[in-house]
Amino acid sequence: MSDIPKSVKILDIVQENSLVKTYTLDISLHGKPGQFCNIWIPRLNEKPFSVADDDGKVMKFSIAEIGPFTQELAKKKVGDKVGIRGPYGKGFEYKKGEHLVFLAGGYGAAPLYFLARQAGEDGCEIEFIVGARSENLLLYIDKIKKLKNVHLHIATDDGSKGYRGYNIEVLKEILLNKKIDHIYTCGPEIMMKKVSEMAFEKNIPAQISVERYMKCGFGICGNCVNDGTGAPSCKKGPVMSNEEVRKLKDFGQYHRDEEGMKVKL
Repeated sequence: MSDIPKSVKILDIVQENSLVKTYTLDISLHGKPGQFCNIWIPRLNEKPFSVADDDGKVMKFSIAEIGPFTQELAKKKVGDKVGIRGPYGKGFEYKKGEHLVFLAGGYGAAPLYFLARQAGEDGCEIEFIVGARSENLLLYIDKIKKLKNVHLHIATDDGSKGYRGYNIEVLKEILLNKKIDHIYTCGPEIMMKKVSEMAFEKNIPAQISVERYMKCGFGICGNCVNDGTGAPSCKKGPVMSNEEVRKLKDFGQYHRDEEGMKVKL
């Protein structure tokens, strides 16, 4: 792990959908699915992003262009450099041979793809649900189709691809018809709150990616502390068990911005 940003070259940039680009960086920090790194643009800022892949040679980050930092990042070209430090936080864990279900909303598909690639190779059977508002916002569909031991399920709010409706409804149907050992989810917090409730009702273990505004990455600044337990997401998460998540007062209700002010979800 590196706590000092390293300057690395962008090797490749792929436009995944209308909002998301995947940046391949010329470095491996041996990141694990669910962990994050801080990417730095000199004289601007740095922001935390989930690791989309790390094969021991290069790292990939799938990043949506939604704010000043990511808009500036989107101007970068192959050969340009950015700073990176990390990886930080707890990642997802699984046992070989289990039957798993992944629920991804939006760009939450990227870290879960990373996990599915590893778990599938370890003999796990995976029901991978990807949801988005419409077909043009779906992420990693073609990549997921190529994974070993993975069954892809698609849901779009407008019905432009796959099931018409919310991906949580697809999860409910799978849990009714299949024996699932573990649930994993990454995406909008309102969606993950429903997963938490459903997993609790069904008595199925779940791992949930609780993202907060993580500045330092190692538990010093206190910006990503969760109300209810005081647990910093950068150290106790981002991936937490459902037992831990159900103790959080802010989960599914609000998060805090860069200055620590409450923002309702």
